[in-house]
Amino acid sequence: MRILTADETILNGKKHIHFIGIGGSGMYPLVQILHAKGYQITGSDNNETDTLNAERKMGIQITMGQRAENIQGADLIVHTAAIMKDNPELIAALASDIPVIERSVLLGIVTKHYHNAVCISGTHGKTTACSMLTQILLGAGKDPTAVIGGKLPAIGGNGRVGQSDIMVCESCEFVDTFLHLAPDYAVILNVDADHLDYFGTLENIIKSFHKFAAMATKKLLVNGDDANTLKAIEGLAQPVVTFGRGAGNEITCKNIEVKPGIHTEFDLIVRGETAVRITLHVPGEHNILNALAACACALELGVSPQEIAENLEQFGGAGRRFEVLGKVGEVTIADDYAHHPAELKVTLEAAKQMQFRKVWAVFQPFTYSRTAMLLDDFARVLAIADHVVLSEIMGSREVNTYNIYSKDLADKIEGCVWFDSFQEIADYVMAHAQPGDLVITLGCGDIYKCAKLMLKK
Repeated sequence: MRILTADETILNGKKHIHFIGIGGSGMYPLVQILHAKGYQITGSDNNETDTLNAERKMGIQITMGQRAENIQGADLIVHTAAIMKDNPELIAALASDIPVIERSVLLGIVTKHYHNAVCISGTHGKTTACSMLTQILLGAGKDPTAVIGGKLPAIGGNGRVGQSDIMVCESCEFVDTFLHLAPDYAVILNVDADHLDYFGTLENIIKSFHKFAAMATKKLLVNGDDANTLKAIEGLAQPVVTFGRGAGNEITCKNIEVKPGIHTEFDLIVRGETAVRITLHVPGEHNILNALAACACALELGVSPQEIAENLEQFGGAGRRFEVLGKVGEVTIADDYAHHPAELKVTLEAAKQMQFRKVWAVFQPFTYSRTAMLLDDFARVLAIADHVVLSEIMGSREVNTYNIYSKDLADKIEGCVWFDSFQEIADYVMAHAQPGDLVITLGCGDIYKCAKLMLKK
């Protein structure tokens, strides 16, 4: 059994890489990058997704169901942290002589090959900030490599292979995966209580972000308005650039105007001077912060304020980030990845400001631990919507030792209903939604399938 840690030479001499859980959002960009570099890629998964279909179109052989024989012929095996220890394919891999590596370790190895690796971390907003920065860099001719947790239309997926020495990398704190990375620029958007089944306390989360920031070889770019973020970088020697809404930040904004529809404008202020007027076509005040983070990074990489403004105006959002999917009978159907109370709050507040008749929140809780530990917080923020519909909890990697069910959450929200199947949810919502309503599916699991069922109706 060979479980490998970060080693820049691990890819040397390898030809056939097999991915266990190849449909995962974190796997897809690595598959794209390594496939483009000429490696033979195979993989397996248990659930059909749009990602698997995209990978099949790349010519990648994918097996549904995970069995020991799937690893035959591979000379490197990659798995996600979410794969359970009793997974038959992982058991076979660990019992073989084939090197086995966890996805985040492989991503860390990839980041070491770039001299300007921009690693964007934070409890919330990582995918959007990474997408914004990638869009800016592409438009400015910087030709970055990118690894993003959501689909960016400008690159046709989650990742791309560029020819420059710039890499934009979404950096997730889950089980400390971001500590495998090699950031030149470490970016922290915010630090909040999440993944408490692993970290236990907020203090432990802050300590992990401190370790992540300490690895930066060039600069730290951080949210100067977030107390937990500032605490995380205490005592570090790297130069710091702050961004945020507060006047004390080096990169900030003034004269914010929220226009009708999905449209926000503000002046970008760089070290006290007005640099350019920014137009965003993504909703919510939280996206102003994401844009400021992207602006700060782009400026460090030599992009002019005018180029930043021109390319941010072209940004229409990342996949599953307040993604408007269509209309059925004047009912607007949208989808969003929000799965933590803080994310649900800003998403639903943005929705309520958009002049829809009523807002329907269709939420799929993700993991029993998060649902149980943050139950009251979930109830409080979901109540922002006019109507709330729940699916059952998606347990993912967990067993329900918490004895928690969606009914427990529904009981805390006035008028909330819940159903076992997506078809039941789609039938109920489309029977009750009225012209002018917004229906937004919410969650990091497969709740987007429910949105697609509604569109079919």
